[in-house]
Amino acid sequence: MELILSEIKAKPFLKWAGGKTQLLDDIDQRVPKDEIRAGIIDTYIEPFLGGGAVFFHIAYKYPEIKKYFLFDINKDLVNCFNSIKQNVDKVIKDLQKLSHDFFALPKSKQRSFFYNIREQFNKDRSSAKLIFLNKTCYNGLYRVNKEGEFNVPFGNYKNPKICDSVNLRKVSRLLKKAQIICNDFENSEKYVGTNTFVYLDPPYRPISRTASFTSYAQNNFSEKEQVRLAGFCSHINTKGVKFLLSNSDPKNEDPNDHFFEEHYNTFKIERVKAIRAINCKGEGRGPIHELIITSY
Repeated sequence: MELILSEIKAKPFLKWAGGKTQLLDDIDQRVPKDEIRAGIIDTYIEPFLGGGAVFFHIAYKYPEIKKYFLFDINKDLVNCFNSIKQNVDKVIKDLQKLSHDFFALPKSKQRSFFYNIREQFNKDRSSAKLIFLNKTCYNGLYRVNKEGEFNVPFGNYKNPKICDSVNLRKVSRLLKKAQIICNDFENSEKYVGTNTFVYLDPPYRPISRTASFTSYAQNNFSEKEQVRLAGFCSHINTKGVKFLLSNSDPKNEDPNDHFFEEHYNTFKIERVKAIRAINCKGEGRGPIHELIITSY
């Protein structure tokens, strides 16, 4: 079993709006590999952890990196990552029970089971219940109301894979390399230096007026926050940090929107093709451009 696990690359255990699995090749092409492999860069910081796709990729592919600091302001997400890091066997056991109980029911009763678990989660914030809800809710979204209650409806999938114990154990191994911290992105500054590579994947600047990808915490990541992030990037750049940032391209909807050209005008801005992964309408899922901004 140990040999099999060691040969499997960990992948995100949650579906997360704006997840970067499909852009890993584009991101990896721009990772400062030479400095990492030479030992010049030995620290990785991710101020917006989300689904963790880029962290899993970096931690697996670049063992030369010795220190990892992962941040997110979403308490449920950070708690879930830390639970898997510290006690993956308990998470798996609880998740297996939820999976068994869910599939033991006829289809007509699975919906009620989902809403019962959702109600329980809003009281105890269980990591296993978060994963269960993520796998069975509509579009795999995470969304909370102003009271912080998870409110995504039932997804009604035929056969969702609720518990992937092999992947969760691999995830746990990689997470043991990292400190996972619930805090605002600016608090990651204390760990940055010339030996640091920072990857930033903030809640996206909406690609349309109806997009709602930013509602992953009680406080939305507003335009003001996007400006604050641009200032943060400029600040850490003065410390000799190499950073790579990804975001949605507003020119998908408005060719005259020059937000990123204005706020990241001293950095390299590239556009890469992507697929809109989460949209309530099928016709809204299609090829778009995303931005990759680098300081080097």
